[in-house]
Amino acid sequence: MAADPRHRVTEDGQTRAAPAPAPVLARPGAFDAVRAQPPDSRAGDLHDTARPAPEPVPLPEAGGPRDAVTRLRAHGCWYPSANADGTETAFICDRGGVPQLWAGSVGTDDVRLLDSSPDPVKEVLWSPDGRWIAYTTAPGGGEHTRVLCVRPDGSGRRLLAGSDPASSAYLGCWAHDSSAVAVTFAAPPAPRYESLAGHAVPDTDVEPADGHPLGTRLAPDWADRDGHPTLLGPAAHDAAPGREPLGTAVDVATPTAPAVRPDGGLSVYLIDPDGLASPVLLTTETHAASLRVCDLSRDGGLALLRRGPRGRREAVVRRTADAQNTFTLPVADGDPWIGRFSPDGRTLWLRSNTAREFAALFAVALDGDGEARAVSVVAERQSSDLELLALAHDGRTAALAWNVQGASELELVETFPTRQAPDRTGPARPVPLPHEVVTRITAAGAGRLMLALSGSQRRPGIWWAHEGVSMLRTPWSSQDEDAVPPGRPPVRPVPLRLTARDGLPLGGWYYRAPGRPSDEPAPCVIHLHGGPEEQERPVFHPLYHELVGRGLDIFAPDVRGSLGHGRSFVDADLGPGRFAAFDDVADCAGHAVMAGPADPTRLAVMGRSYGGYLTFASVVWHPELFRTAVAVCGMSDFLTFFAGTEPWIAESAAHKYGHPERDRDLLSALSPMGRIDALRVPLLAVHGEHDTNVPLGESQQFVRAARERGIDAELLTLRDEGHDFLRAENRRLFRRAAADWLERHLHL
Repeated sequence: MAADPRHRVTEDGQTRAAPAPAPVLARPGAFDAVRAQPPDSRAGDLHDTARPAPEPVPLPEAGGPRDAVTRLRAHGCWYPSANADGTETAFICDRGGVPQLWAGSVGTDDVRLLDSSPDPVKEVLWSPDGRWIAYTTAPGGGEHTRVLCVRPDGSGRRLLAGSDPASSAYLGCWAHDSSAVAVTFAAPPAPRYESLAGHAVPDTDVEPADGHPLGTRLAPDWADRDGHPTLLGPAAHDAAPGREPLGTAVDVATPTAPAVRPDGGLSVYLIDPDGLASPVLLTTETHAASLRVCDLSRDGGLALLRRGPRGRREAVVRRTADAQNTFTLPVADGDPWIGRFSPDGRTLWLRSNTAREFAALFAVALDGDGEARAVSVVAERQSSDLELLALAHDGRTAALAWNVQGASELELVETFPTRQAPDRTGPARPVPLPHEVVTRITAAGAGRLMLALSGSQRRPGIWWAHEGVSMLRTPWSSQDEDAVPPGRPPVRPVPLRLTARDGLPLGGWYYRAPGRPSDEPAPCVIHLHGGPEEQERPVFHPLYHELVGRGLDIFAPDVRGSLGHGRSFVDADLGPGRFAAFDDVADCAGHAVMAGPADPTRLAVMGRSYGGYLTFASVVWHPELFRTAVAVCGMSDFLTFFAGTEPWIAESAAHKYGHPERDRDLLSALSPMGRIDALRVPLLAVHGEHDTNVPLGESQQFVRAARERGIDAELLTLRDEGHDFLRAENRRLFRRAAADWLERHLHL
């Protein structure tokens, strides 16, 4: 890394031309019915348009030594995917300083690096026949991703989709016969130009609004897009007249015109990793916010798709023979792997919160054509979301992870679906957990599961569970004592509950700096998570460990819009409700003071992504409350954000924040840049140079405007990073820079 403490961006990046796209051809294989169907005969509301397929590209081998490399003192392992018999697991590990693809035997410390390239790995899926491991990487650490596959011994590495640097590809499920892996492909956008704000926006003739930079120009078809924020279910504190009651069906509009938007929409292909058959186009959706294949029936006749913007996700059953959608049901945000078909294809198990506050397990009885015969709830809890759902390889056991006030509770249920009783399940068997939070569950052979766990006292690790009774930590996961250097044990947070000024219950986790007397007021950082549909969880945060080690307390709340507290809570910040979220931040700061620990004269606010936006907003809506702020990858102006972000992110964000044409006045009113004259306190902004989710220009323009008004403001730009900071050296730099800034401005 450069010695420059500001970590500035270099300007010598090069791009390369993508190989010529391969056509979709009819070739023998498991999905002949899909290939044989003419594009113009495919009905349904997921519209297909003939388009070039991604071309698989052979790559040089990049495996590492079978012996573990010299590792970080404390590393994390997560996102496991086991082979069919559960003897080996592929996983993501940052022991080399960046998240990379590894594989290891369950009962030994024998691990091997399967891809030594520096591109961070995001997701991993082992094929059912054990011959291939598919995975997603982020070249350069940015937001554009690509899908690759490799043999379990590290040979045969090849790029399946995403060779064009301007495109993105996302991993779906494997076909059960391993003949293909589903990949969502986002075509490269239309020609773009550099805006005055410093990031790329669509090249269009739409004129910018008065007083806004060139970067607010939008694609010509934005006026035709749905996206007006609508409350799904009113919160108990805000049952305004005219709003839909909980459970009312909300139409998720899908355009019927065949025209493709400038970015090309999202397309799902079934790609043969061996390269013996051409890619098969399963579906294309224009104006898409998300699209993923979560499962295919054993015979390949049905596909389970997850699609839609945040807060309006849907599960769609699609018949592959004639491209008809046979069933649709709203599903909850959160984990994208929403469900599975039973082995006979007659039952669909789904995680959904339709017509209810909290997500539950649904059983959908299907007939031979994939049509729904009955829908029933088979597992639910009064005030807890079903957060993760996984089925054993034989489909007879379901693992359910429930979110109980931020911590996880795991249970197993036996599933015995029949055509007469599709909702029959056995009694729930609780599984004790050694740490607080489950982040992933995957089948690992007969009667076994692999669990990714995290906790307040440990780094993320992978555990092997046998018959739901014994739990064994994999030997290549970090030990608890390796979480931090000796002499600085992690702080276990305590829950803190409060009531917002409008009566909405709020809460979060309070981290008390060690060694400080209980009656001594402490400098305190209000830390705000991203999303907003994320949640504070009692897991180990290296950033929090750095801050409490400097003598700073931390209160990490869930303001309205967060997951884990019911659907009404998630929807409580839609549209003008976002102004109340600004007040939530102030109310949380006030409660931290009134509860005793926090010093009212030494408060700071900090957050990442949406939390970075709330940080910008907090210091201009409540300028006298905080002494300083650290905003990480936050939006500062919604109009420039919509113009500069990825098209599919804009599609999803319109449903959450407002439509950039119809709700332009609201978005301007919600934008911190519109109140920049109210800023009074010094601010540090941190951003990844390759962030195309929230473009770098969002931090640049806020810092520039603050300096023009005589405010102490700095921008730390991290090289080779996108929206998430994934490289160990950059993460350390970020933590230390943020802690130094807070320590200095809170006068510790």
